[in-house]
Amino acid sequence: MTTPSVGIIVVAAGSGTRLGADQPKAFAEVRGVTILERALEGVFGSVEPAEVVVVAPASHLSVASAIATRVAGPVPVTVIAGGNTRQASVSLGLAALSPDVETVLVHDAARALTPSALFDRVTRAVQSSGSGVIPSLAVTDTIKRVDGSAVLETVDRSSLVHVQTPQGFPRSLLAAAYAAAIEEYTDDAALFAAAGHPVIVVEGEARAFKITTPWDLRRAETVLGVTSGVRTGIGIDVHAYDAAEPLWLGGLYWPDEVGLSGHSDGDAMCHAIVDALLSAAGLGDIGGRFGTDDPRFAGAHGEVFLKATVELVAGAGYGIGNVSVQLIAKHPRLGARRMELETHLSQLVGAPVSVAATTTDGLGFTGRGEGVAVIATALVHSDR
Repeated sequence: MTTPSVGIIVVAAGSGTRLGADQPKAFAEVRGVTILERALEGVFGSVEPAEVVVVAPASHLSVASAIATRVAGPVPVTVIAGGNTRQASVSLGLAALSPDVETVLVHDAARALTPSALFDRVTRAVQSSGSGVIPSLAVTDTIKRVDGSAVLETVDRSSLVHVQTPQGFPRSLLAAAYAAAIEEYTDDAALFAAAGHPVIVVEGEARAFKITTPWDLRRAETVLGVTSGVRTGIGIDVHAYDAAEPLWLGGLYWPDEVGLSGHSDGDAMCHAIVDALLSAAGLGDIGGRFGTDDPRFAGAHGEVFLKATVELVAGAGYGIGNVSVQLIAKHPRLGARRMELETHLSQLVGAPVSVAATTTDGLGFTGRGEGVAVIATALVHSDR
């Protein structure tokens, strides 16, 4: 078996104090999976074969080894105890690499959602340039230089970037830089540059953000929630106008408006959302779940169906991402009540709901003012 020429040091020895966890940060969970495991999934998903060294807290070596072995499968992986500082931990990781490794990537396990493609991008850049390589993203916020609470000036952000990991280097130059270092640096690129070696940047990844605080952890959970097990559904409902009925639409009462006919309150907007959610979760449709032959739902408001549907969706193991609704009708005009409508529906669904309206320029039954049509699109994601 050929020994890889690329080595990846995964630094997972941090305490996690700012995260507020009761254990080292790498062993906190993001949607039921540890930060370390998610980080290693990105590492082992890279195209370039690599020797991997995980630097973990001495107190969690057995746990880290079990996680690393599970992710790596048949690929060998080394797990060692870290030092008192990040710099010391990286130095120990360098010493643990085999002599055949020529290119080293250093990666923070806290950047748990880093895509595998970024490891390959950094590796190729190091091998082609012979320089240190760091992923970066442009700074989009306005930057101010301050003194206490006083603003001194606006800083030109065109030459500023956010940097990430993995950071890559020629192994021999990085090892020499570490051996000569006499102070602590904030990242490996700073230490490498201080030793007189060039560093270049490659394009980073938005998903490679660092999990440091509880807010970061929630962000990671949200990112995973809207990208893992995503399903969409569409619901359509049509009701004729009925002047003898009050108008209920989107769970709200609309005084002085012509109502809609129906077995329940005729709330076409709520009914379309129900169908969209049931469709997205693979739970059938509103007729199958709340049939017109069931006397319990005679005259029932749309809120009744929506609340029951949200419970069904949750019971099936799905969270609701968002719902988009399009009303096609001559009236009512949403106008000043749009924000109220979106707020009310969002509270009922437990997720953002946006509402828009249009007409059909006099065409069809909606154009003739005979009734309304509503189209709803829902996005759900697996919580399992």
